[in-house]
Amino acid sequence: MTGHEIKIETADGPFMAYLAVPEGNSPAPAVVVIQEIFGVNQNMRAIADDYAALGYIAISPDLFWRQEPGIQLTDKTEAEWARAFELYKGFDVALGINDIQATIDKVRVHPHCTGKVGAVGFCLGGLLAYLTATRTNADAAVGYYGVGIEGHLDEAAKITKPVLLHVAELDQYCPPPAQAQLNSAFANSSTVKVEFYPGCDHAFSRIGGEHFDEAASKLAGERSQALFKKALA
Repeated sequence: MTGHEIKIETADGPFMAYLAVPEGNSPAPAVVVIQEIFGVNQNMRAIADDYAALGYIAISPDLFWRQEPGIQLTDKTEAEWARAFELYKGFDVALGINDIQATIDKVRVHPHCTGKVGAVGFCLGGLLAYLTATRTNADAAVGYYGVGIEGHLDEAAKITKPVLLHVAELDQYCPPPAQAQLNSAFANSSTVKVEFYPGCDHAFSRIGGEHFDEAASKLAGERSQALFKKALA
């Protein structure tokens, strides 16, 4: 598996994405790895590498490029948190989804891609994964602890492909009323599955993060891989 940066062209200009490709030249489905508020940092690249190791072509687009290209923050200092929230507040969701569609289009025609493309996102990316399901032609989407999904439930009727949402019970960014809205909206859905993680907080799957929970992260990963294995076959 080798990872490197590639350029994606849009009508508004080019942006970079981190691409990780499995060993060998066998046809493979692709997964778009959608960033947290820290940019395409070491953690996002590691997730892309992990998906490539599982046999997927993985690509993580720099969605903050319109504000500042190449952002790679950590969650370790107050200054980085402040910058991350500044970028989050200045982020244009609609344009971000356009950039995700451009990423899907780019990786779908990769020489070794089967044409099937899923998306997995974390935090801000969890919301964007949900909106990827409502606004793009992705074949499947997985959102980890998405922030603000409950504000976009009016788009749920547009979902036609499999979606999995991982929700942390103690997540202050998705409090009990929001969780209840998600549960109610998708309780009888044939396309959207909401999985709740008791005792877990926001970013329970961020390795090295304050709220990392190894068992929950492993379970969420297995559930995500099961969805992709079926939806992207």
